[in-house]
Amino acid sequence: MAGSNGVQEKRTAQNVPEEWFHLLNRESAIQQSLVRPSISYWRGAWIQLKSNKLAMLGMIFLILLGVAALVGPIVSPYSVTAQHLTLQNLAPSASHWFGTDELGRDVFTRTWYGARISLFVGVVAALVDLLIGVAYGGISGYIGGKTDLVMMRIIEILYGLPYLLVVILLMVVMGPSLLTIIIALTVTGWTGMARIVRGQVLQLKNYEFVTASKSFGSRPWRIVLKDLVPNTMGPIIVQMTLTVPSAIFSEAFLSFLGLGVQAPFASWGVMANDGLAALLAGYWWRLFFPALFISLTMFAFNILGDGLQDALDPKLRR
Repeated sequence: MAGSNGVQEKRTAQNVPEEWFHLLNRESAIQQSLVRPSISYWRGAWIQLKSNKLAMLGMIFLILLGVAALVGPIVSPYSVTAQHLTLQNLAPSASHWFGTDELGRDVFTRTWYGARISLFVGVVAALVDLLIGVAYGGISGYIGGKTDLVMMRIIEILYGLPYLLVVILLMVVMGPSLLTIIIALTVTGWTGMARIVRGQVLQLKNYEFVTASKSFGSRPWRIVLKDLVPNTMGPIIVQMTLTVPSAIFSEAFLSFLGLGVQAPFASWGVMANDGLAALLAGYWWRLFFPALFISLTMFAFNILGDGLQDALDPKLRR
């Protein structure tokens, strides 16, 4: 059998054309080798994000919006609450870029002050969702079993509560204020983050690096914080970028209904509520500018979130 196999191999080798084989010099081998510099996960995500022009446009807009919200009311010569009845409902001009309202207040100044409140509410709500959702989802996914079953049923109960009913109850108990809005947004808002983190932890907790941490005697809280949560940062960041515009719109909606920020302070929702009645009288600028910035801000956050999702997901990365 061994001899016959040797003869068969010899015949096979004789049938192979010699032009199939040729020697490679060093230069040719280098040219044909695939050389790619090693980059980290986050650097690769940043390179991918920079290639997405629409996402970068959204990021630039949000940075400029944040700077304008901080600097705009300071550099403006007009006060947010000061009333000038002789300047009622002036159209946009060189002295009042966005016009004035029914009390003579500068709409430009109030728009940037409203941006402060709207962005503050959105960022704080996203941070609270981050803290509660990551901790809750991480514990539920890592422990599993009956604990996970009970914790998920609690999330389903909270998710099923009518949002507007919760807000109205809080307004009755605590009174309308900025703090009440933030609490109302975060009572049930963290459930989405918790579900995402739980799903990621359920996939990761059986990986080898988690088993290695257990074998070295690491405590469960350390495994969750040091091993599992850092590996779920991609979906967490994407979820945060989508939570902020949702919170901004919810604040504007509540203020539009009179359940949010109260006069004389300004938010985009309050200004839109006041501008809706003024629109019928022909004062279009009072509704146009707050509605414009609400729309642009939500659009910028959403396209940035889509870009981050493409950049942070290895399966979608080019």
